[in-house]
Amino acid sequence: MKFIVSSSALLKQLQQIGGVINSNTVLPILEDFLFEIEKNKLTVVATDLETVMKIHMDIEAKDTGKVCIPAKILIDSLKNIAEQPLTFNVDKNYGIEITSDNGKYKVMGENPDNFPREPQADDANSFKMTSTALVTAINKSIFAVSSDDLRPAMTGVYFELDKKGITFVATDAHRLVRYTRNDVKCPQKDSFIVPKKPLSLLKNSLPDNEDELTLSYNSNHLFITHGSTELVCRLIDARFPDYKVVIPTDNPYKMIANKNDFQNALKRVSVFSNKSTNQIALAISGNQLQLTAQDVDFSNEGSERMTCQYDGEDLQIAFNAKFLIEMLNGADTSEVVMELSTSTKAGILKPSEQGANEELLMLVMPLMLNN
Repeated sequence: MKFIVSSSALLKQLQQIGGVINSNTVLPILEDFLFEIEKNKLTVVATDLETVMKIHMDIEAKDTGKVCIPAKILIDSLKNIAEQPLTFNVDKNYGIEITSDNGKYKVMGENPDNFPREPQADDANSFKMTSTALVTAINKSIFAVSSDDLRPAMTGVYFELDKKGITFVATDAHRLVRYTRNDVKCPQKDSFIVPKKPLSLLKNSLPDNEDELTLSYNSNHLFITHGSTELVCRLIDARFPDYKVVIPTDNPYKMIANKNDFQNALKRVSVFSNKSTNQIALAISGNQLQLTAQDVDFSNEGSERMTCQYDGEDLQIAFNAKFLIEMLNGADTSEVVMELSTSTKAGILKPSEQGANEELLMLVMPLMLNN
């Protein structure tokens, strides 16, 4: 079997799907790419048994056939080869010879019959959304996903489908993000949980533009197609907690602050906070916000004052500064609104203006005040 392919085009496509492959895998074949050639079409597949990514590209080939090629050595060699056509020759024992303008490289492949089969989209429901809508939803929610394997439902992003739109929810029990798009029409009310890893891969491989994606799902898997790239991932089989009950409906106090000033003050003051809690206390009165952090063990202390607009009674409340800094990244407006009530009730953070067709709400649980 023989085929010719552009070195840089192949590298670009392999880097897109290479993130699926785990470095310490149980089955050696999972360290390989599966190459399938059929009349000038090349399909490359990578999998870790939970997630499958595949790309299709045009090549020169007269034969059809399959071979598994070790991923690491192939990507490492392509990175160092200048743009040129490469000829791949595969013998019947899966030995692969790669010929460039002035070099010859040999690598031992594996039997493609041992490569895991990918799941089929049986009984799947489909809907469409733009690439930028999905990338934005992932960026705004993925940071709040839990890494606690004892609570599997929280280790992914919850997709809640409705005929009027789609809502993405992520929580780690200390904070929660809810992002809704009403420019996506889903066929029916439904919900499923998508693990963090495939979402991270999508975020890096999808373009931030108006390209249309097709999302299909059945009871076990989610299938996403964008042009010549496909991703299939196993859904998390668990029940997502009822997130609606934890969102307070009556937070009467409102603070409006400049996002960048608030975020930078948090970064500066949090340097002096306790490293395990990252606690920072906010004291709000009138149009003044005082941020204070201290690490009693090391006698470190930092505090800053900044102006804000505040409508409510004087309040002292403490939060994890790291969480607040990450949440502020999700707001794309110059000002943010924080809705509060008491020092023991969750605070709600929102952008000062919501974009067309989208709504973002972020919730953060307070910490016990040190005093």
